[in-house]
Amino acid sequence: MNFSHITIVLPTRNESKNIQRFLRTLPPAIHLIVVDASTDDTPELVTKLRPRNTEVLREVSTVTEARQLGADRADTPWIMFTDADVILPSGYFARLPRYADYDLVYGPKLSWDEFMCYYQWVARGQQLSAWSGIPAATGSNMIISRHALNAVSGFDLELTCNEDSELAWRVKRAGFRTRFVRGLVVYAADHRRLRGGLFSKTAHSIARCALLYTGALPARWRRHDWGYWSKRERDELELEAD
Repeated sequence: MNFSHITIVLPTRNESKNIQRFLRTLPPAIHLIVVDASTDDTPELVTKLRPRNTEVLREVSTVTEARQLGADRADTPWIMFTDADVILPSGYFARLPRYADYDLVYGPKLSWDEFMCYYQWVARGQQLSAWSGIPAATGSNMIISRHALNAVSGFDLELTCNEDSELAWRVKRAGFRTRFVRGLVVYAADHRRLRGGLFSKTAHSIARCALLYTGALPARWRRHDWGYWSKRERDELELEAD
């Protein structure tokens, strides 16, 4: 699993304040596909700062649709999903070859500054969930083989959030090997969503994931995010779609 075997798929939407920091942490040799729904200069910054081994797709879409669009475009054996508001530490990609026998590998998202305890507790929850046989993957830090992704028909495009964990459950149920790696860390660099309501975000994720995992979430609710995205974010996306 070397650089030529991996494509990073990155959904972006008005990430001009984060994208330069993110791009600095990428090895130049790794291929990047950015699926962008921005109204700011994010795509122009990407093209300017990383002109090589980078492809920018302009598409107004949900984050789930963006991940799938990028995956469909990628032609490597492995696809990594992450977000523009994280930092990939040095040595991250050097660790990946040792997990090439797995079909889906994911790690925690921690923090160097704010909400450090919160992120640590989430990581502990991921570990406990993995020990119980339920992969609690996150789209900020997930690598999957193309074979496994195609075998389960990709992401559920009806979902506007929790699409990452739901994909991991189907991969596991299909008999593929999944692995949570506690040391395969990315770092959060933007905490706006947590500042807007740490408790509500946590409760939202636990409740919605429980319903999704058990199959108790009504079909008509799958496209509703239950307030995960802010009203401003939803209104902007609907306006762009029109």
